[in-house]
Amino acid sequence: MIRAVVFDIGETLVRDDRYWARWADWLGVPRHTLSALVGAVVVQGRDNADALRLVRPGLDLPAEYAAREAAGRGEVVGEADLYDDVRSALAALRELGVRVVVAGNQTARAGELLRALDLPVDKVAVSGEWGVAKPSRGFFERAAALAEAPAAETVYVGDHPANDVGPAAACGLRTAHLRRGPWGHYWADDPEVRSSADWSIDGLHDLLPIVSAERGR
Repeated sequence: MIRAVVFDIGETLVRDDRYWARWADWLGVPRHTLSALVGAVVVQGRDNADALRLVRPGLDLPAEYAAREAAGRGEVVGEADLYDDVRSALAALRELGVRVVVAGNQTARAGELLRALDLPVDKVAVSGEWGVAKPSRGFFERAAALAEAPAAETVYVGDHPANDVGPAAACGLRTAHLRRGPWGHYWADDPEVRSSADWSIDGLHDLLPIVSAERGR
């Protein structure tokens, strides 16, 4: 039985195109340059923020976020940033009787912006509000608590093997690895990733037959 589905945010629900483009503009480098550096850290399995530190060594990320907000160039998350299948898939999951939660590594400001989109979900939470981030066990324990279901009956959906699939599984959650975004595509066919995830999916609608089968519908 699947009683709850918890979704990662970046490159699962939300495209990161504009996020990285705005960082490139802020740091004064071509967008293509920062995009290439993001790709470099992806294949090395590093924190994506390391791409920013390659542009500006010693970057204080929280201070830089604050400076951007003060300059009126802070974070933006809008309807256009959502992947096309997000609203319909999340709504369909709720129609199946599943509790739907969003929980990812984002700032508190991003959490506010996501809630303002009024997605068809039960809860939205971000690491910036919790004070604990993926891949920490504490993050997934908080996510599981929001799911209000046993870990074995909760699925965590994400694109990043090291941040999503691995640590979620280690906490007893079931997992779906999503082929989406640079991380999802790069590791999609990795044997270790495919064997560690309960399911590998190409889009959010792929979850519907999985959930229906598990719920006996």
